[in-house]
Amino acid sequence: MKKIVIGIDGSETSQRALRWGVEEARIHDATVTVVHAWTGPAVATYALGAIPLDPGPFRDNAQRVLDEAIAGVAGVDPVKPVEAKLVEGGSSGAILEEARDADLVVVGSRGHGGFAGLLLGSVSGQVVHHATCPVVVVPAAAVR
Repeated sequence: MKKIVIGIDGSETSQRALRWGVEEARIHDATVTVVHAWTGPAVATYALGAIPLDPGPFRDNAQRVLDEAIAGVAGVDPVKPVEAKLVEGGSSGAILEEARDADLVVVGSRGHGGFAGLLLGSVSGQVVHHATCPVVVVPAAAVR
């Protein structure tokens, strides 16, 4: 195994997936690419035209989420450095694009989406169905 791609969104489940993937990479001496995708808000329009919104704060927040997630696995000590990839766009597309040459993709079972009762979120479902390599879906922590 040479390359593991891990998709994160800042949720606790994605942090669990990141820890699992980094440990797997350490065991197999593989590289790790951590992907976090972001999108800005939809542009509001009025009769006189669109109101431009600065994407900077949204990008900065996404970068903070990515940096904090990677800092959260500092104790795992992978064999090779972890590459962080911040992508503007949809999450599943960003993960699948990065995983085109990967040996394994790791995602959490569900992230910050609005349907808490689902066992598999929309991003993890898309990745499972469309990845060209094996996918590990790390479940959320057990509810007590």
